[in-house]
Amino acid sequence: MCNLVYETIDTQMREAFAMIHILEHTLSHTIEDSVKLLPFLFFTYLFMELLEHTTGGKVQNKIKNAGKVGPLWGGLLGIMPQCGFSAAASSLYAGRVITVGTLLAVFLSTSDEMLPIFISEAVAPATIFKILGAKVCIAIISGFAAELVYVNVFKKKEKDMDIHVVCEEEHCSCEDGVLKSALKHTFKIFVYILLITFMLTFVIELIGEDQLAVVFQDIPVVGEMIAALVGLIPNCASSVVITELYLSGIIGAGAMMSGLLVNAGVGLLVLFRLNRNWKQNAGIMAALYGFGVVWGVIIELLGIVF
Repeated sequence: MCNLVYETIDTQMREAFAMIHILEHTLSHTIEDSVKLLPFLFFTYLFMELLEHTTGGKVQNKIKNAGKVGPLWGGLLGIMPQCGFSAAASSLYAGRVITVGTLLAVFLSTSDEMLPIFISEAVAPATIFKILGAKVCIAIISGFAAELVYVNVFKKKEKDMDIHVVCEEEHCSCEDGVLKSALKHTFKIFVYILLITFMLTFVIELIGEDQLAVVFQDIPVVGEMIAALVGLIPNCASSVVITELYLSGIIGAGAMMSGLLVNAGVGLLVLFRLNRNWKQNAGIMAALYGFGVVWGVIIELLGIVF
């Protein structure tokens, strides 16, 4: 009887220690991933505040006109190995500083943790540049295609720049001056990202990345669709899983590309937080998923190997 009691207590203590370990690991990863975003968020909001407070309609019109080649710049800048650019792009889109095509180009180009993992695993530089180059080209082409369909097929017109939308959504006063307003915006969106990231990371830690990898199937189209679904998870763990599975030979180039194209870091979180039109947000997410699956299938069918 005593032995049974001791075994029960021992089991409960082990489970408690395991949970504490998971919570500590989750918290450290959450803080580490979220703190990296602070400079991007602050300078984005500072830029938007400067536009609102110090520039006139002439400068704003120039930015709007530059949106015609926005997907080009979005695809090139998004390739930087940080999801901060996707968060910044979502904030800029919410204020209509950039267009939907530019936003999608940034999302598709962003790679989150892919590049650091490739470098740490000593992947050949030529292979890395091929994958990065493919992502940039796909992002630019898709961005322009989205812009074309959005304007000419759906007959939609981008709204005029309205940075006050971000202010109203964050329930803050933009009359406090440029620096103070930028700091307020940064703090509020940072807390939001921190909480959501903690919850997502905790769930992934409980499930385990190995178990998450089981959902992948090396079946044409199905593999790309599943990889893209995993890529939609707004957490760095999804890009880590996809990259590691590709390096291990479990998934092919098509599924890898589908997952990494769709993975936009915390960009989707920020978009749903700041952009009021949820129907539009859902459409952007659907377009992101569609582009990821289609390009992945094309790569697989053509037998492209990086």
